[in-house]
Amino acid sequence: MPDTGLTNSAIINAYMARTPGSAALHRRALASLPSGIAHDSRWVKPWPLYCERGAGAWKWDVDGNRLLDLFGGHGSHLLGHCPPAVVEATIEQMRRGSQFAAGTPLEVEWAALVQELVPCAERVRFTASGTEATHMAVRLARAFTGRRKILRFHRHYHGWHDAMAFGVDGHFDGTPTPGVPEAVAEGVRLLPPNDIAAVEAALAADRDIAAVILEPLGATSGLVPFRPDVLHALRELTRAYGVLLILDEVVTGFRIAPGGAQQARGVEADLCTLAKVLAGGMPGGAVAGRAEILEALDFEASARKGREKIKHPGTYNANPVSAAAGIAMLRAVRDEDACGRANRAGEAMRAALNAVLAEEGVPWAVYGEFSFFFFFTNPQGLAIDPLRFDAFALPPEAFAPDPRKSLLQKLHLGLVVHGVDPMGHRGGILSAVHGEEEIATAAAALRATLRALRAEGEL
Repeated sequence: MPDTGLTNSAIINAYMARTPGSAALHRRALASLPSGIAHDSRWVKPWPLYCERGAGAWKWDVDGNRLLDLFGGHGSHLLGHCPPAVVEATIEQMRRGSQFAAGTPLEVEWAALVQELVPCAERVRFTASGTEATHMAVRLARAFTGRRKILRFHRHYHGWHDAMAFGVDGHFDGTPTPGVPEAVAEGVRLLPPNDIAAVEAALAADRDIAAVILEPLGATSGLVPFRPDVLHALRELTRAYGVLLILDEVVTGFRIAPGGAQQARGVEADLCTLAKVLAGGMPGGAVAGRAEILEALDFEASARKGREKIKHPGTYNANPVSAAAGIAMLRAVRDEDACGRANRAGEAMRAALNAVLAEEGVPWAVYGEFSFFFFFTNPQGLAIDPLRFDAFALPPEAFAPDPRKSLLQKLHLGLVVHGVDPMGHRGGILSAVHGEEEIATAAAALRATLRALRAEGEL
């Protein structure tokens, strides 16, 4: 049961007073759902928020509180909540049908848009989620190379299937998390990020590595920054060793540029994985890449080469409702500078929040690239100036999780109390509809929260 008693924290008490409807729903949810939630990131003490509608850059919880949304549907809402073209396309397709057990014209148009925008997309295969996309990408890589192992980086997240279920927030030694067979874990090599010498040593020592997979901006889209020069060096190394480069663009795809990180960083992958913006906020994912790799899914090509085809059914692959939403979204990405507007909002947000930190004398920083921002809460007490902070100048270990759980909880809840729903305590994601009002709201909420944290002795 959620704890409904008062605490010694004014911040937590204010959150509890503001969200009684969420508390009641959470009590009900605990009878049905493990921890009362449907996604791990929604585990919040004393209870999570429950929301019922959104519009543009804002959403409303079940208690009627209007909140500036800085989580953006886990990165799906490049155009904010309920963009008219996406909504209308989705509704119209629902009137026509949501599942025909047959191909549709929409999937053909959707795939063509992906090919038009994504540099590596000679062929596209749709899935029902980003996790399914990374699952298929590593299977394709193994089949194409005839090798068994995948190289990953600490804290980079690629979904929750067995090969990706460890090394994200623990098990950096490669030991499997509960339910994952040791044999699967043995097929994964984990390395620290930004260490290109370690990657080269691994590829030279083990010729059974099929692919390297990574988030191109770094873990959680730049929470632990991945330097651009390392990405370019990684592209050259993988080519030299005959290893495939898989860019996990589930979040960055169609967001940081129409062609994702491949366009923004000038690096073309062998395979990339897509979701979120791809499907306009609806369920959907895809693997895109070189035709000779994806032909392992092709009936005729497999028969011609005398090899067994990779099987890939899926009831909701390219379902027409997601396809309709995705087409409307990708047209906006192509034609309306949606990525540019979101990126400019991200830059303005980082500047505004860093100004607040400097004015309040808090030795933290807000960093990130494109439409992302992250809080550096400086647990090591480094001498930093938020107005001159360079995240790329710090080693990856500087971005280890802050152990001060009370501080992080109150930072998150304090922002919610002051009308902002961030990406937990980590930061946030901007959309193309976040403007001056929204950035001013976030800056005011951070200022009020910092003062409340100082009053409670957390700063």
